[in-house]
Amino acid sequence: MFKVAILLLMLGMMPASAAETSVVPGEEHCVVNVPSWDRLNIRSAPSSQSSLVVRKRYGTCGIMVVGNCRGQWCPVEDGHSVGWVNRRFISMVSPSLYCTAKRAEGRSVSIRAYPSPQSRLLVSLNGHTCGIAFLPYRRSNWQKIRVDGWEGWINRADVSGQ
Repeated sequence: MFKVAILLLMLGMMPASAAETSVVPGEEHCVVNVPSWDRLNIRSAPSSQSSLVVRKRYGTCGIMVVGNCRGQWCPVEDGHSVGWVNRRFISMVSPSLYCTAKRAEGRSVSIRAYPSPQSRLLVSLNGHTCGIAFLPYRRSNWQKIRVDGWEGWINRADVSGQ
């Protein structure tokens, strides 16, 4: 299993820091540490033996932790389903506390579909846009973000704290 995780990490299919997750009751979370070909199981009770409620893909956000975790299991809801997940497979979305770094007048900051400067441009932000939330995905010097209804990748040099 460890070799599979290393291979997936090298292929960019798992978060750069697969072991690091942050779970906070009352906050939005995303699916992490699940290979792209697999799914996170949301269960009816805090046990891997309990019945399956729904399955979620890696990268799915909008999962709310709705109470205190019991050991490794956390109660969640996604707006449609209620159940339990192992905390290893979710990580919190940051508060919207980040801004684009100040740029020279007229310069914009690119939000890309994938973590590459050659990737498709989703939107250009003005030189000082705030309200950026970090999603729990990072590749080298790229950070996945959410801002103004957009989700995409930004170069870390183009973003700073408020």
